[in-house]
Amino acid sequence: MSQTRPRAARRTASSIDAATPADRDRWVDTLRVGSLLVVVLGHWLMVAITPDGHITNALAVVPALQPLTWLLQVMPLFFLVGGVAHAHTLASLERRHPNGPGRYAVFFRARARRLLRPTLAFLVAWVALGVVAHLSGLTAREGDAGRLARDALVMVPQLLWFVGIYLGACAFAPLMRHLHERFGLRVVGVLVVLAVIVDVVRFGGGPGLVGNLNFALVWLALHQLGFAWRDGLLTSSRGWLMAVVGYGAMALAVSFGPYPVSMVGLPGETVSNMAPPTAALLAQGIGICGLAVVLRPVMARVLARPRVWRVVVAVAPFAMTAFLWHLTALMTVLLGLRGLGLEQPAIGSWSWWLTRPVLFAVLAVVTTGLVAVFVRFDRGARQAEAVSAERRRWVDPVAAVSAGVLFFGILIVSIVGVDVLGNRPVFFLLGDVVPAVGFGVLALGLLLLRATRPRRP
Repeated sequence: MSQTRPRAARRTASSIDAATPADRDRWVDTLRVGSLLVVVLGHWLMVAITPDGHITNALAVVPALQPLTWLLQVMPLFFLVGGVAHAHTLASLERRHPNGPGRYAVFFRARARRLLRPTLAFLVAWVALGVVAHLSGLTAREGDAGRLARDALVMVPQLLWFVGIYLGACAFAPLMRHLHERFGLRVVGVLVVLAVIVDVVRFGGGPGLVGNLNFALVWLALHQLGFAWRDGLLTSSRGWLMAVVGYGAMALAVSFGPYPVSMVGLPGETVSNMAPPTAALLAQGIGICGLAVVLRPVMARVLARPRVWRVVVAVAPFAMTAFLWHLTALMTVLLGLRGLGLEQPAIGSWSWWLTRPVLFAVLAVVTTGLVAVFVRFDRGARQAEAVSAERRRWVDPVAAVSAGVLFFGILIVSIVGVDVLGNRPVFFLLGDVVPAVGFGVLALGLLLLRATRPRRP
């Protein structure tokens, strides 16, 4: 493990603090790391295996826990800080290449490579597990073992929905930043209004497919707030307004509207706030982003302490890898306990709560081991790529097409799973799709993205 630790983590707190640029927003970095780690802990708390061998969610078993998601649903914060990061990257790229064709391709290729390297390593490992499970006959068995294997090959890759949606936000970032520069926070307002209209149509008897528009509208609205954050438009007063109005609208939506209490998807529910995202989730996202704005001055002072900042710097390089592999660790431990005959306490009982810290400690050890193996795939080349001197104008539209293909490829895989030999169909958008189709679309997207690489001199 010591060989894979970043060099910054071994330096003293004072040297790390001194090396950090004075204008760096440490709270943004902390929100990025913290949001991923909260997702990890939330999944560890929620995912469980029932006595009859089904993978379930603790929130579905104990509905009283569902209001926890009003604070534990932190993906809006990741899209917020993604908008901040993309604003900085695009501004830097424009300074270096003010009129360069191919600039969009450079931006998207860099973001896609950063996301796809660890994601593809994850998929290769899980496809291999699926092949082994299929050839050994495990996925064909009746009973608990076969059902759990089949469920795991679909359930664990579901976390990749985030990678696909975030990649889509990256693809739209240059356009959305241009709109922000012209219209400011009015762009957020328009996106919010459109998301509400989509829900009115969806729940008012219109076609169900229209709800899928909110995959773009909701997450782009939260991503757009990052541009406003970077430009100083989100003041403390606006943060309080966002928190009060956001959470207030969410409370009204779940109390009187067709929306469930939980801000994460639950098995068996007829309506999910996540798939597709709803106006209630958007309201919760605006509320929690408002809390982040309000806490910014306080957290800036806390993070100015070298030892506190050192913790963030030390954890940051591992956060994405931990996110990708934490469910693998969870399934490994839960299946291991089941194999040893150690049944979990009833969900929501006192013994269940008391054993969570012990389980979390075991999961942290297993996840650390997986991170030590796979973090190398989260460390691609970070140097800025120059726009090709050949001025190949066609690379920008090809990069945009690759973004759309990659988006659908990753989403299909996240929904239908990785059992490519079993190739069991799962419904996606308009009809049943098998895993092989998802991987085919993903491969096409990767080939298109590869075609946009700059030519070697």
